[in-house]
Amino acid sequence: MKTAKTKAADAGRTAAAAPKKQRTRPKAAPKVGFVSLGCPKALVDSERILTQLRAEGYLISPSYENADLVVVNTCGFIDSAVEESLDAIGEALDENGKVIVTGCLGAKGSIVKDTHPRVLAVTGPHATDEVMQAVHDHLKKPHDPYTDLIPPQGIKLTPRHYAYLKISEGCNHRCTFCIIPSMRGDLVSRPVGDVMQEAQNLVKAGAKELLVISQDTSAYGVDIKYRTGFWGGRPLKTRMTELCAALGELKVWVRLHYVYPYPHVDEVLALMRDGRVLPYLDVPFQHASPRILKAMKRPANSENTLARIRRWREICPDLTIRSTFIVGFPGETDAEFEELLDFVDEAQLDRVGCFTYSAIEGAAANALDGQVAEELKEERKARFMAAQAAVSTARLKRKVGKTLTVLVDEVSEQGAVARSSADAPEIDGVVHVAPHASLKAGEFAQVTITKSDEHDLYGKVA
Repeated sequence: MKTAKTKAADAGRTAAAAPKKQRTRPKAAPKVGFVSLGCPKALVDSERILTQLRAEGYLISPSYENADLVVVNTCGFIDSAVEESLDAIGEALDENGKVIVTGCLGAKGSIVKDTHPRVLAVTGPHATDEVMQAVHDHLKKPHDPYTDLIPPQGIKLTPRHYAYLKISEGCNHRCTFCIIPSMRGDLVSRPVGDVMQEAQNLVKAGAKELLVISQDTSAYGVDIKYRTGFWGGRPLKTRMTELCAALGELKVWVRLHYVYPYPHVDEVLALMRDGRVLPYLDVPFQHASPRILKAMKRPANSENTLARIRRWREICPDLTIRSTFIVGFPGETDAEFEELLDFVDEAQLDRVGCFTYSAIEGAAANALDGQVAEELKEERKARFMAAQAAVSTARLKRKVGKTLTVLVDEVSEQGAVARSSADAPEIDGVVHVAPHASLKAGEFAQVTITKSDEHDLYGKVA
């Protein structure tokens, strides 16, 4: 390395030459921290924002301290989610100081600004453009053609081997316990060609399971009268059955969530029977009492629902049905709760979640008479889950001795955690697999089931 003295001497000998410009190190790209809360639909919103951030050259910081600002994607569906979101915003402000808030909580009036007036900006859900504008306002957009490059599937927050595929936004239903339409609007279906292109990109990037999500998957295409789109140079109707058939051509697991029990769901059961779509339906029944269902503005005939379930299992005997229920809805009597317990016993659902009614701000059901005491809500929830535990234990026991195809999520010295076709990530049970050299995260395996319990299966490589 030359000293200042020798540099000066060199400069004297080459006085006629043009002075060399001193190289400056390029400025580091700005970094954005990201906190993602809420449901899979919110997760997809986060992935889209992260994808756009990377497309524009921003780096993603894994910590508050190294971030130039932080984006918090919130949930505002029930009171506990609101509290969690407000706490996360407060933590980001304390640890970083520059925070942009997006998501469902942002659509609930001024609650964010009232609680945390220091936030830089607030947007509602599925608002990528608005979030990016807020980022630009407070953190100048970098320009570098090298860092602008992103993979075709975008930035994902899930493991490489599975991904959520959102097919629509919003909902046309007006369930009295729900405020999602007021936050996310009416149903807007994505163009079927765009959905299929995203699915194809995800599979090419290594996804072996696609989890189809929306507010109402069965209603896909209703808003555009099932308009015919195009994929791969061929016409394809914007409708659930046709979409599922096309997704089945990608030769990966396709799992359907948030399916409303419309008549045309029967068509998809045939695809499940034929192995083109996973034999798994996530159908939020919510209750069994006709009066409660009517008050909820849900389909109000549990006998028809039981008949549909029997019909589905006739078409596809291996079908797994997951559902969610609400106990303690305003006006729910002891007799109506007992009716729900009878339904659980007769329906024999495989996977079930239960929530106590939460008086979400803005929900129409809050004005109904007969609000149920919190203590009674919790008591009913405990009884409901105990009844379902017996059903789940018995149904899982039938799988002992069978050999199942599983998708491995994690591998450690203790063995592997995997999932069968009956298990959606994070919300259902798992298959615990004994250690074996062939097990690899993100790969399929054949596992013989040796034991079961209330929620999970246990087995060994076949």
